[in-house]
Amino acid sequence: MVSKSLSRFPLGRQSSLAPEKDGDSESVAVVNEVDEAMDSALRLMYMTHGGDLEGMKELLNSGTSVNSMDADGRTPLHIAACQGNTDVVDFLLKHGAQVDAIDRCGSTMAPMHVENAREIPEYEIDPKELDFSNSFNITKGTFCVALWRGTEVAVKKLGEELFNDKDKVKAFKNELDLLQKIRHPNVVQFLGAVTQSSPMMIITEYLPKGDLRAFLKQKGALKPTMAVKLALDIARGMNYLHEHKPEAIIHRDLEPENILRDDSGHLKIADFGLSKLMKFTKTVKNDGPFKHQEDSWRYVAPEVHWNKEYDTKMDVFSFALILQEMIEGCPPLSTKQEIEVGEAYVKNERPPFRASQKLYAHGLRELIEDCCAEQSSRRPTFQEIIIRLEEINHILLHKRRWKLMKFKEGSCASQNILAFLVGHGHASSFIPQDSCPSQLLAVKTSSITEFANG
Repeated sequence: MVSKSLSRFPLGRQSSLAPEKDGDSESVAVVNEVDEAMDSALRLMYMTHGGDLEGMKELLNSGTSVNSMDADGRTPLHIAACQGNTDVVDFLLKHGAQVDAIDRCGSTMAPMHVENAREIPEYEIDPKELDFSNSFNITKGTFCVALWRGTEVAVKKLGEELFNDKDKVKAFKNELDLLQKIRHPNVVQFLGAVTQSSPMMIITEYLPKGDLRAFLKQKGALKPTMAVKLALDIARGMNYLHEHKPEAIIHRDLEPENILRDDSGHLKIADFGLSKLMKFTKTVKNDGPFKHQEDSWRYVAPEVHWNKEYDTKMDVFSFALILQEMIEGCPPLSTKQEIEVGEAYVKNERPPFRASQKLYAHGLRELIEDCCAEQSSRRPTFQEIIIRLEEINHILLHKRRWKLMKFKEGSCASQNILAFLVGHGHASSFIPQDSCPSQLLAVKTSSITEFANG
């Protein structure tokens, strides 16, 4: 019995509107013979390309192999994945399609695969150049370290088991598109990507000192001088993203885990999987609930929890919480469950200032409060934040220099008094006779002062 799907490819008539002429029965018979003789695998390829699920089902039920290959060794799954047609990919996988089939170019199916070699992007890295023999996972499960041309790099993978996940594939493409556009000392450096084979990968510089979350767990609460220094790194990187031309960039996932430390201790913004390019608009509104990591809702602005329109100021809110965490030594609203945090922000509840008020001096507390304002329009821009942080940093550094200078002056005065006392034979009353020179220099200033005043 001839499958109904054969009638989908009439080769004789160029148009369905063309009238059939009398006496054409012979030519029609020839057409039918050609149609019936058409290779079923080729018809499956055509139907896959056109997204004809009904026709594909008929062919597969008639005995056509779901792993049929064309002359280039491509399977229907290759074609569906290259087109990004997740419905067809899902259909083929359910019917037993082989996910690791390799075409004559040595590529498995990948959603970003291109037919023409000239269309391969300049950033493409040959996966054979990546050495995973000594690889290990970093931060999150999708990141690992590999060796590329003798240099350690960070690799973010998207495995073929996720190719039929529309959201994951879209996030990967968006991140790749964005990383190509940005270059800044406080943003992680993009090196290249693997998009023509599976798994797909994004390759960036590797920062062995880890992320800010690990640093804070190790150090606990930071001194204001260090906190402000690190906050300036974050603010400069974020200001670059928000001021990016022609399209501003909202990070949308600013949290300690997505801020990395380089060898010099400076911070770099990373992980742009949820980032958004502001094309033709200044605000964003999600079609549905904002998809976020389960453990990072603590840093999301209240307008996002409300599912209202938001803009770059949502990153400002996240930044303020990170700055406060560096001073407090604990995550925001750490006593609440994740599910409770969003409700608290919506009710205008903010993390309490438990640390000593002197740690929030010189306008630091006011800056955090302004950045956490309920109305996003009242929050400062990162350009304004940088100016205020630099002023605070200048005051803190000036006070530190003054303390060091006083300490040095005190040390010199102590040594001069000690030399005077030793020279006049009066030091024996508070310096042991068997003391060595280093111990002599360690005599307490208070004892010397007391003797001098006496």
